[in-house]
Amino acid sequence: MNMHATDLTDEDRMMLDSIEKWLERDVRPHVLKLEHADEYPQQMADQMAEMGLFGATIPVEYGGLGLSATTYARIIESIASVWMSLTGIINSHLIMAACVTRTGTEAQKEHWLPRFASGDLRGGLALTEPDAGTDLQAIRTRATRDGDDYVVNGTKTWITNGIKGQVYALLVKTDPDADPRHKGMSMLIAEKGEGFTVSKKLEKLGYKGIDSAELVFQDYRVPADRLIGGVEGRGMQAALGGLELGRINIAARGCGLAAAALNDSVAYAQTRKTFGKPISAHQAIQLKLGEMATRLQAAKLLTYDAARAYDSGERCDMEAGMAKYFASEAAVENSLEAMRIHGGYGYSKEYHVERYFRDAPLMCIGEGTNEIQRMIIAKQLIERNPV
Repeated sequence: MNMHATDLTDEDRMMLDSIEKWLERDVRPHVLKLEHADEYPQQMADQMAEMGLFGATIPVEYGGLGLSATTYARIIESIASVWMSLTGIINSHLIMAACVTRTGTEAQKEHWLPRFASGDLRGGLALTEPDAGTDLQAIRTRATRDGDDYVVNGTKTWITNGIKGQVYALLVKTDPDADPRHKGMSMLIAEKGEGFTVSKKLEKLGYKGIDSAELVFQDYRVPADRLIGGVEGRGMQAALGGLELGRINIAARGCGLAAAALNDSVAYAQTRKTFGKPISAHQAIQLKLGEMATRLQAAKLLTYDAARAYDSGERCDMEAGMAKYFASEAAVENSLEAMRIHGGYGYSKEYHVERYFRDAPLMCIGEGTNEIQRMIIAKQLIERNPV
């Protein structure tokens, strides 16, 4: 991982060093076994809580580490280069925390954020529904006010941490007749309880080990003081603010996975021989490696540009969209090239390469598809450059 001295404080560097040591000691030796078994890495999740990673971007005054998005992105890149699934456990949790940090009331921040930061309460973001993914305004989950509660009915799907988590930032319709539709959307802090069930674990091509689940709400009651921000109609705003950080996370994951594919390929190309010389001496392989390295570097520059914009408090949906789009595509392309460089071994489950190939496409779909990212980029270009 390239780290420029000017980018990091001594504390940041020490933390990254300790995370990299943890990855080599406690994660890398167990990835293939856990991944192939699709087994939740409970011990690793608990170790991340001990390191404070569930509070990585939560402000210090609420018990978090208060890391910049730039430092956070470096941590995610590092973890994803060893096992991308682990990054999802903290990403979804921290998007939930970002919704509370950015749009919650002071009372909500004081009550929830220290428990999120310690990892005592873990959870995620419940946006997607069986008939509403990219088009969030089409959600049907309904929250109806009843005295001091909201009564929630509906289904959410593809919810990361859905089985192992306890609490979620839940996007609901509080006014289904609102025009425009987003003004009728609100966000609730929803803890598991009566009327809230996990219906099934979703089986996936890659992104193994982590629990993606379907959540069902049937006359589920949420106290009204858990309406994030205390005002109805701001749910879409809360979701989009959290997704900016989520997209920077996905971009950093893409960089980590693209780097793993490149590093494995560089090493393999120097040890595998054909026609009496290492395959790294063949021009066909050199062209692939040169392309992979350049693609990775471009993805990193976009990712850290977006993180800096987020840290400065600027609106960064365009920058985060560019980074997420390019870095996820870089992961897909580098993983395929790594498989080709490894030949038959790249297709074998004894190596990590086939896992990169299965994990990479998730990042083109998750946190808003790459098609929607390009539309966001175009709309922002037009908005920022009126004629």
